[in-house]
Amino acid sequence: MIFLFLLFFFSSHLTTASASHCSTTTATKTFEKCITLPTQQASIAWTFHPHNATLDLCFFGTFISPSGWVGWGINPTSPEMTGTRALVAFPDPNSGQLVLLPYILDPTVKLQKSPLLSRPLDIHLISSSATLYGGKMATIHNGATVQIYATIKLVPNKTKIHHVWNRGLYVQGYSPTIHPTTSNDLSSITTFDVLSGSEATQHNNIDVLKLVHGIINAISWGLLLPMGAVTARYLRHIQALGPTWFYVHSGIQLSAFFLGTVGFAIGIRLGNMSPGVTYGLHRKLGFAAFCLGALQTLALLFRPKTTHKFRKYWKSYHHFVGYSCVVLGVVNVFQGFEVMGASRSYAKLGFCLCLSTLIGVCIALEVNSWVIFCRKSKEEKMKREGLISGSDKGSGIHS
Repeated sequence: MIFLFLLFFFSSHLTTASASHCSTTTATKTFEKCITLPTQQASIAWTFHPHNATLDLCFFGTFISPSGWVGWGINPTSPEMTGTRALVAFPDPNSGQLVLLPYILDPTVKLQKSPLLSRPLDIHLISSSATLYGGKMATIHNGATVQIYATIKLVPNKTKIHHVWNRGLYVQGYSPTIHPTTSNDLSSITTFDVLSGSEATQHNNIDVLKLVHGIINAISWGLLLPMGAVTARYLRHIQALGPTWFYVHSGIQLSAFFLGTVGFAIGIRLGNMSPGVTYGLHRKLGFAAFCLGALQTLALLFRPKTTHKFRKYWKSYHHFVGYSCVVLGVVNVFQGFEVMGASRSYAKLGFCLCLSTLIGVCIALEVNSWVIFCRKSKEEKMKREGLISGSDKGSGIHS
């Protein structure tokens, strides 16, 4: 079951990676180098002139709405949205023609305190323009490709540039509105050297950590933890197993928790590596599930004997915290697919198939346990009424 999930996860990741491409040629210009950007199927082609530190580039992006916008920019100081000097393309609200305007993304933009207004950039922008792929006959629609051209005079001996890009659904007047906040949209930042063409390893590391974080947590919190709960509920009533069910249950749950702790730590590291990128609900659910898992693990140290008077209270606590942890863990796995932009991926399909299989097994075992329970109750009633003699000991599962 876990192997099936891994197969779907990696096939989804490879499919996304293979769909990326870049081009150094446009209808009007040819560039020396190009790079595929890590999100939104975007790319950049450029030519750098070292003798005068001039950068000619073309950004390739796509609209997600006929009334939307596509933007690209440079952050002179750090790899983040705040402080970016951007060029944003969108349909003119009066004429409908494609326009390209400059914007400076100061902190008020992130807080949405005021509309984003166009103003001249404080970098040496020599020229800029935007065209739709397909020429003058092309129209702006969902999926339309736009090419943003820019010629910029860079600071001498500074060839490592922080690029920021994004796209949104609407423009109010000449003010682009906030972009979507999925993982891809919040991660539309990269840094690379325009002289050598080498991309900074920071973003590559983040992508690898996201993949590992997703796989580990989906397996631990989403699959192993529910499997451990299932073993405790249905195996402990099989008399032939004796105490074996307890060791199986404890082994699965401890493995799930320690594996989940690794995934949780990677999530904390990802948050530290992505300043300004916050997934509030996913983060809160993760902390809650981890805390409940830690409480369950510590509860083993204070597990009273079966004859102790506090045993029933400990058992109620153990069941409540355990099932709460399972529910939060599974819900947060689905939330993780959302923030990773994989809500319709093969990885999510694989996870759903594995989880559905586990749920199907639970339903079958639950029905079987109730059948056995009802049969035993009927036998006990018949014995009390003297309709049968002796005891027909049943084997199997009962509640």
